[in-house]
Amino acid sequence: MLLFQRENGGWPQPGGDPINYRKPLTEAQQNKLRQEKGKLDATIDDQATTREINHLVQAFQQTQNPAYRQAAERGIRYLITAQNAAGGWGQFYPDTSGYHKHITYNDQAMINVMWVMKYTADASNGFEAIDKALIPQARQAVNWGVQCILKTQYKQQGKLTAWCAQHDRKTLLPANARAFELASLSGSESVGIVEFLMSLDNPSPEVRQAVHAAVAWLESVKLTGIATKRIKDPSQPKGQDVIVVQDPSSTLWARFYDLDTNTPFFSGRDGVKKKSLAEIENERRAGYAWYGTWPAKLLAKEYPDWVKKWGH
Repeated sequence: MLLFQRENGGWPQPGGDPINYRKPLTEAQQNKLRQEKGKLDATIDDQATTREINHLVQAFQQTQNPAYRQAAERGIRYLITAQNAAGGWGQFYPDTSGYHKHITYNDQAMINVMWVMKYTADASNGFEAIDKALIPQARQAVNWGVQCILKTQYKQQGKLTAWCAQHDRKTLLPANARAFELASLSGSESVGIVEFLMSLDNPSPEVRQAVHAAVAWLESVKLTGIATKRIKDPSQPKGQDVIVVQDPSSTLWARFYDLDTNTPFFSGRDGVKKKSLAEIENERRAGYAWYGTWPAKLLAKEYPDWVKKWGH
């Protein structure tokens, strides 16, 4: 983990996949990593950087090895530096090519950063040993981040709804990422955002409004009576498929909802919106989470508990 950390404090995703720290490194691989320390490929995608910081904080608690704490602190400083002018975090920093520069809620990337900032600011969750000089910076990062979240919450005809997986860092509007990830309202990422907002003590009227509005939206777009089923299909390239079936006991949410109509949509690598999962190619249909139960726990327990604590 220390070898993979870049000089700027962040961690990469070599080849686009999370680093497998259980895989032993040869001497040649170790030397190569030492030579690559200066690369500017650090990211927060798929928990990169935040995962390492959290792990190193725990490792320091267990071992008191100062190298682990110092590496975590360098990671925290990297994240503070990577916060953009809008208060958000892009998927990569300093790489601002393509969609890497967008404010990235996708797969909870920015929210994972916000939790690291909150733990640092509060000196909690094992972060008590982290350099106290980082506390005011982390506190400011949380405040800016919350303001970014509030400003990016999408309005439909003046009514607050939820968030897209990524937002333009200048206009703050929903933005496209990969070809099959079109600007939309997210039934997945919005949940992590709301859960973070609900963690804030003495929430401001603006935070309360954001939470209530997002929960109301999630409640309004739930899909009852359908479920997804992974089936064997020898005619498909990998011998399997995912289909939508009727199930009166099931409640699901779509990953993507249309920005104007709240209608679920699906898109393949051609970037064309389709109305049903069956209309996109098998590779994307069976290789991406188009439906899920992401908001279920939030709506059933977390939100009601939050309302009991803080009221409407």
